[in-house]
Amino acid sequence: QVQLVESGGGLVQAGGSLRLSCAASGRTFSRYTMGWFRQAPGKEREFVGTIRWSDRTTDYTDSVKGRFTISRDNAKNTVYLQMNNLKPEDTAVYYCAATYLKPIATMIAEYDYWGQGTQVTVSS
Repeated sequence: QVQLVESGGGLVQAGGSLRLSCAASGRTFSRYTMGWFRQAPGKEREFVGTIRWSDRTTDYTDSVKGRFTISRDNAKNTVYLQMNNLKPEDTAVYYCAATYLKPIATMIAEYDYWGQGTQVTVSS
């Protein structure tokens, strides 16, 4: 079992930055591929990015490439989402998710554990 708790959301102006954190419980965090997803009001939850458990390879959806960066600190059982040059269309609830030993996972169904989400609001 893995429990995930996101933090770091808030209100920011367009062009600003935020760093989200996701703290995980459990002793095998290093073996989980971690993902970030988001859900805007009235829209389906969508993939943002992921970081592979084995070699920290990352993958991102096209709309955030060059602006968002995922990293992880296995010693702290934490994964981060650094978001720069934020746009109003990035406004959403952001969720982190975990899946055990997957090479790369970009789909909701591939993840076994989810956090409760943290709100990010970008004003224009």
